Amino acid sequence: MKNYWIFFTLIILVLVASCRDDFETVASTGELSFSKDTVYLDTVFTNIGSSTYNLKVYNKSNNDINIPSVRLALGESSNYRLNVDGIPGKIFDNIEILAKDSIYIFVETTVDYTQVVNPLYTDEILFDNGGNMQDVHLITLVQDAIFIKPNQDPITREIDVLTLDGSETTIQGRFLDDSELTFTNEKPYVVYGYAAVAENKTLTINAGAKIHFHANSGLIVDKDATLKIEGELGNEVIIEGDRLEPSFSETPGQWGVIWLRAGSKNHEINHTTIKNGTVGILMDSIGSNSVPTLTIKNTQLYNNSNYGILGREANILGENIVINNSGQASLACIIGGTYNFTHSTFANYWNNSFRNFPTVLINNFFTYIDNGIEIIETRDLVEANFTNCIIYGSNNIELILDNVAGSAFNYNFKNNLIGFNDFNNNFDGISEYDFSDVVHFQNNIVNETPNFRDPFQNDLIIGEDSAGNNQASNAEAMQVPLDILGIDRTLTPDIGAYQHIIFD
Repeated sequence: MKNYWIFFTLIILVLVASCRDDFETVASTGELSFSKDTVYLDTVFTNIGSSTYNLKVYNKSNNDINIPSVRLALGESSNYRLNVDGIPGKIFDNIEILAKDSIYIFVETTVDYTQVVNPLYTDEILFDNGGNMQDVHLITLVQDAIFIKPNQDPITREIDVLTLDGSETTIQGRFLDDSELTFTNEKPYVVYGYAAVAENKTLTINAGAKIHFHANSGLIVDKDATLKIEGELGNEVIIEGDRLEPSFSETPGQWGVIWLRAGSKNHEINHTTIKNGTVGILMDSIGSNSVPTLTIKNTQLYNNSNYGILGREANILGENIVINNSGQASLACIIGGTYNFTHSTFANYWNNSFRNFPTVLINNFFTYIDNGIEIIETRDLVEANFTNCIIYGSNNIELILDNVAGSAFNYNFKNNLIGFNDFNNNFDGISEYDFSDVVHFQNNIVNETPNFRDPFQNDLIIGEDSAGNNQASNAEAMQVPLDILGIDRTLTPDIGAYQHIIFD
């Protein structure tokens, strides 16, 4: 019994000792500290909610304090929304912060561009009042935009899907109306689902236009339809995701694909940047062996989670193309076709995951499963010509020529800088990789540095130490006399899309 009373007494002492008499708070004295004095919510499109941003509020004093009021200066009419220590709202009373502790405030906004006087929308979070009042500024730039969305049934809320080749698909989207077939540079375009170009129609995208695709969105150009992107030097077209925060500016896989379907024709893309998608451009069907289905010039494709350009039995002509940081291959020319690239830079310094494919992949076949058996079918690689190009990356082998007997496999590489370090001799004896074969390879430079300025940041300008300097074929340089930045290359042409510079 004696031990019982001793134990009971100790419990009482512990409970008494743990009961603080300082749970009573004191009034805030205006000496709060903040993780930032201004919260920039970056740019948002009209009526599209922002990301959530946070602000940390510190009580560095030795007393538990009570803040009589935490509120938005514009009150309930503010377009900002707060969450203070887990409670949503715009006006809060009696917020407590323990001594030497802190709380989080989360901030979001949705702004209707037509309802604000200034596109730079601002407000303040006010802490306390009177002489103890402190504030933190909130700033958001609001952009007006043209929204292209699939239709939605008002009753079932089901979103329309596309019908292609006479069959309904699971792809949410709609075909563009005739009035929507010219994208101008007056406002950015925000696309939800897939915007599709119907048969015998042409979508023209003017210089300076900005296209933003939402997640799982993109562009489909149907058979007998055409895409023309008319960017200009200094006034290029930008195609990317619709997340405008800096943290998303280089994030791959934010949207789907620009899909130029089998039977589509006469596509032209010039001075365009395509970034942060799944596949930058998917070009299907050869159409014609003599006339390019896609002519693409002075164009950059970055941070696509699968491919930069994927051509499937396609006919593509490319000049001054720059592709980098692709989750699989930067350029894949598969199932045969016709491909001609001049003065282009194909690189791959992808570091988001393991990469199984080279920078450039070329083959003449496809496979499928029939009754549990893998079937291989071949198609003619009519030609794959690369002249004055850089093919390089962070892997040892950055060029694969995968030939299956049964169809033509025609290729030629002239005056290129190629990364192909076969240190295990895995490709010995395979004729496609005999770089001394003058029928297929002329004046190429293998495994010497391209001297990119910052390839991991998609800066593929070459420096004065590049092995490709003044090593390009003059004849082809005369056909593409300006590099992607408009610099003359006719006198001393360098390999790749850029003439070299001297780095700072």
